[in-house]
Amino acid sequence: MSWMGKLIGGAIGFVLGGPLGAVAGATFGHAFDISEDQYFSGENRVLSSGETSQLAFFVAAFSMLAKLAKVDGQISEKEIDSIRSIMVKDIKLDTQGQNIAIQIFNAAIQSPEPFSEFAAQFFKQFQTQPQLLELMIDILFRVSLADGRMNQQEEMLILEAVRIFRFHPDAYKRIKTRYVDDFQKYYAILNCEQTDSNEQIKKQYRKLVFEYHPDKIASKGLPEEFMKFANDKFREIQEAYDKIRKERGI
Repeated sequence: MSWMGKLIGGAIGFVLGGPLGAVAGATFGHAFDISEDQYFSGENRVLSSGETSQLAFFVAAFSMLAKLAKVDGQISEKEIDSIRSIMVKDIKLDTQGQNIAIQIFNAAIQSPEPFSEFAAQFFKQFQTQPQLLELMIDILFRVSLADGRMNQQEEMLILEAVRIFRFHPDAYKRIKTRYVDDFQKYYAILNCEQTDSNEQIKKQYRKLVFEYHPDKIASKGLPEEFMKFANDKFREIQEAYDKIRKERGI
């Protein structure tokens, strides 16, 4: 993770601004405490645009997860365990990365800014990349269901992100249906209806395979540690189409 190395290694001439910048500042401390002279003298190491996107995604993801975990007033051991599991199994963070993610998580918990402000800044950063917006909604779903159920307060926050990200209500329903254990979820994964024709389903499948191919997602600035989520999404699309194809005899 090159951006993390730059932040830890010394001062850097970039500030996210807004609530994400405040959380990043609390996490990295001196890395954001530089003078204008240092910035223009080249003594600092500046993030590239790609690294900036990776930093924004990383900080926003763990900040929103912190607010989601805290929404019912307390953070349970199960929630902490589920987030640690995601860090290790899904994101595959090394020890250094886990420690930084935890610091971001804790800083966001202490932040006076509401979930909506973090979601709004995330949308501003990635509004032209709908795949990353949907991936963030998917991550929120997975964490909220880590203990086997989603409470009303958690769903209200996710719905807030859906509104801020300008998702159509039908798109949200399709995402939610992915987590229902019946055949309808396969159509939801492909953003299709059971009444759609074979040709419509084939066309949508090809479109999603193109949009969510791991190489294409990686080029959009997703941190490499989050690529497992993207790979899982790609496999889900393939599995869903395979299930529907076999059922329909396509």
